Amino acid sequence: MVLLLAVTCGVAVGNVYFPQAVSPLVADGLNVSADTAALVVTATQFGYAGGIFLLVPLADRIPYRPLIVTLLSLAGLGLLGAGFAPGLSPLLVASVLVGVTTVIAQVIAPTAAGLVPEERRGAVAGTLLSGSIGGMLLSRVFGGAVGEWLGWRAPYLLTSAVTLLLACVLARALPRSTAPSRQRYPALLAESFRLLRTEPDLRRSGFYQAMIFGGFSALWTGVALLLTGPEYGMGASAVGVLALVNAATMICTPVAGRQVDRRGSDAVNLVCMLAVLVASAVLFVGGIGGVVGLVALGAGSLLLDVAMQSGTVANQVRIFGLSDEARARLNTAYMTCAYLGGSIGSWLAVRAYGAFGWPGVCGLVALLTALALARHLAHLAQVRGASRDAVTPRRRPARPPRC
Repeated sequence: MVLLLAVTCGVAVGNVYFPQAVSPLVADGLNVSADTAALVVTATQFGYAGGIFLLVPLADRIPYRPLIVTLLSLAGLGLLGAGFAPGLSPLLVASVLVGVTTVIAQVIAPTAAGLVPEERRGAVAGTLLSGSIGGMLLSRVFGGAVGEWLGWRAPYLLTSAVTLLLACVLARALPRSTAPSRQRYPALLAESFRLLRTEPDLRRSGFYQAMIFGGFSALWTGVALLLTGPEYGMGASAVGVLALVNAATMICTPVAGRQVDRRGSDAVNLVCMLAVLVASAVLFVGGIGGVVGLVALGAGSLLLDVAMQSGTVANQVRIFGLSDEARARLNTAYMTCAYLGGSIGSWLAVRAYGAFGWPGVCGLVALLTALALARHLAHLAQVRGASRDAVTPRRRPARPPRC
């Protein structure tokens, strides 16, 4: 069952990421500019953020088998519509639908957290995230290679078939379950806002992920423009091959989960943010082109990917410990923040690349990470100050001398 859930996460997440590799092909196929075609990526991610907010809370209200099967079926139909889209506008509409409905991984994550002891949540979260990472990486390779071979529509049609097939398998394989909440849908949505307002650790985790994931999305939106531009002159499949280098992340996230169980989320977050800053400097070298540039792009993207995904494990372990009754709603608030950050990062990357080229994209990654790091250092300073106040004994006022 764990393997099946990991595969499901991979397929669902892959539907969000393969458009990054085929957006240059969409530009050629629909006779639009590369910047305009990149809106397909942004539309999918905005839809994903909306789906997390609107649909993931239902995991606290609806048993997960019918919910997952229904979402997979709708995502498959959206991919089918995108594959037959006659122009950019229908493709953008279909991309939003795909993003909204392919949020299955965010339904599975809180469900799995409730099935294991607290001391093993990091390891389980890391394992499920490995499945998502596999889908993320393979989808870029698949999208770029199949798109160059059969045209940009082929990846959409093939992923539609896989998604609908998986929906049929899960309809028979998933066990029955009961939902932990009887709240009505408007109350479930309002609960996510309430949790963001009342849980400081949730707000902090959401901000961290919004900034780091914004940089991550900026990288992969910008690198598609870099590799297919005059500096390298490669095809769309090169983006997928570069993404395949990051397969090592699948091994690292379970390790990161065990470190979270052992050392705590804050320590892992700090290391991850510093690693992303180093990655942005390494990626900057990728703008020079040639073999050295390709090596820098591979090393920098790998370091950024490992750091971003490891930080995700740390953040999710932190928020899932806040409440046993509202994990899906906690994950809704957290992931909505994350993917809004990712959508804005993709949008900013197109503008930064157009204005400053590849250095602008690397600077954007560093800036977003610096904002997250500043917030985290402020939190650590606050924690240290509170600890000192707790251990420092209060001095008793001096007694007046006796007459």
